[in-house]
Amino acid sequence: MDIGVFDKKNEFEILLCFSKAIAAARHRSDLWEIINEQLLDNFGASYYTLCLINEDDNTHTPFLHSTESKIKSVTGESPVIHQRHPFHDGIFNQAIGREDPIVLDMKSLIRQKEVPTYVIHWHNSGVKEMMLLRICNGKKPMGVLYLYARKAGVFGAYQFGLLKGIADQLGTGISNILANEKIASQLEEIRRYKTELEQENGYLKEEWKKDKHLPNNAVGNSQAMKRVHGLVAKVAPSDATVLILGETGTGKELVAHQVHSASPRRDKLMIKVNCAAIPANLVESELFGHEKGSFTGALEKRIGKFELANNSTLFLDEVGELPLEIQAKLLRALQEKEIERIGGRSVIKTDVRIVAATNRNLEAEILAGRFRSDLYYRLNVFPVTLPPLRERGEDIRELAFYFMSQYATNTGRKITGITKKVQEKLKAYSWPGNIRELEHLIERAVLLTSTNTITEVNLPTRNKILPVDMDDVNQIRSLADVEREHILKMIKMSGGRISGVNGAASKLQLPPTTLMSKMQKLGIRKEHFIASPETR
Repeated sequence: MDIGVFDKKNEFEILLCFSKAIAAARHRSDLWEIINEQLLDNFGASYYTLCLINEDDNTHTPFLHSTESKIKSVTGESPVIHQRHPFHDGIFNQAIGREDPIVLDMKSLIRQKEVPTYVIHWHNSGVKEMMLLRICNGKKPMGVLYLYARKAGVFGAYQFGLLKGIADQLGTGISNILANEKIASQLEEIRRYKTELEQENGYLKEEWKKDKHLPNNAVGNSQAMKRVHGLVAKVAPSDATVLILGETGTGKELVAHQVHSASPRRDKLMIKVNCAAIPANLVESELFGHEKGSFTGALEKRIGKFELANNSTLFLDEVGELPLEIQAKLLRALQEKEIERIGGRSVIKTDVRIVAATNRNLEAEILAGRFRSDLYYRLNVFPVTLPPLRERGEDIRELAFYFMSQYATNTGRKITGITKKVQEKLKAYSWPGNIRELEHLIERAVLLTSTNTITEVNLPTRNKILPVDMDDVNQIRSLADVEREHILKMIKMSGGRISGVNGAASKLQLPPTTLMSKMQKLGIRKEHFIASPETR
């Protein structure tokens, strides 16, 4: 068709064809093809940009534009088409305020002060003039269509009538596409939430199966346990972080359950993480989750335990086993009450009550450089120390009968008692493995007993002559570990000072430079001996 010749018949045909195409458009790609194939040639334009007003009503951003490859072939540069531009840039706002299209000469525009960056770009691309057409949704302006010509005098008033008709069709088409995109986004959001709920439901089902076997209350009425019950009763109703300390097998998880069950968060399941059972490279994903494709093997999105525990309690068992780099991220999650999934672009707010447990001496771990002091002070808000079984001998009988009843029921055996001799034998034993060792021993006795009374238990005799704290005796420490611990101790005694009369270097009889060199070699950092401001 000869451009510049628009009689009523041709205008009607063009508008009808354009209208049919717009009515069938469902996606941006459909509209992109329509504008490229039907609009540019009919009006003598080389390129176009369709910009829409943003939700802030202060900026506008391209919604569709000409093919980048076509523009790059002319200038060798990428167009400035993805940026946000001010609403009042002297051009966009001028077009929005006019019903009729505006034709502007690029040579005149480029001489003006404060020229928009997109005008400079199109001028450098060889564009001689541009025509701007306001796009409305009904009567409400929604954007501007920019048509660019590489020759001067291409655009004229004879095109305005047809362009205004096309503008109305474009407004309807854009509104339909935006509505379809919103629906697609909502469907994707529904699918995402469905996936998250399925993951959460699966996890909660597994945890419920485990938790239903736990006793409602800790077994035992010794004075040591009464003190523990008293502490739990005081801290449970609050949101204070609880740090449960004690040897392996003393029932730290059971106490964590008691704290949660007596708290205002009791209606939601307590979420558990065994920090010692997760490979170091997967701990971050386990705690904070990850997005699909964020790393090799991330085939789908994963919801982390922090998100699952939102408005509930997160139990970090064996927290002393966490790698140092994860400790830093855990500290941030506790301080800021927000997390980020691996590969995620947004921050997720969380309301999580933390209960942590460890059988390690965290203060010694800090001295050894294996645990952050600032994280320790964040966790050690309300410490609860569980007594070892050897210090609560009066509870051994009650615990033994509890486990006997439990395993007799599980195995379908009719076992109703434990002889006095066995009870005395159990009470005289040192129990280095604590309650867990007693539980397993009674389970074995139930399986071996052929009568309705347990008359014999097989105690490991070697444990009787071994010291209670097996870890300290059997642990072989390197010379570097010993040196590291000693240096940290001296620095702490010196109040964090390295040099000077009262500094650690003086106490160690070393030049300050030598001490600092040793500290660097041994990985001793400031955070290992000076608490962060938040924890002071």
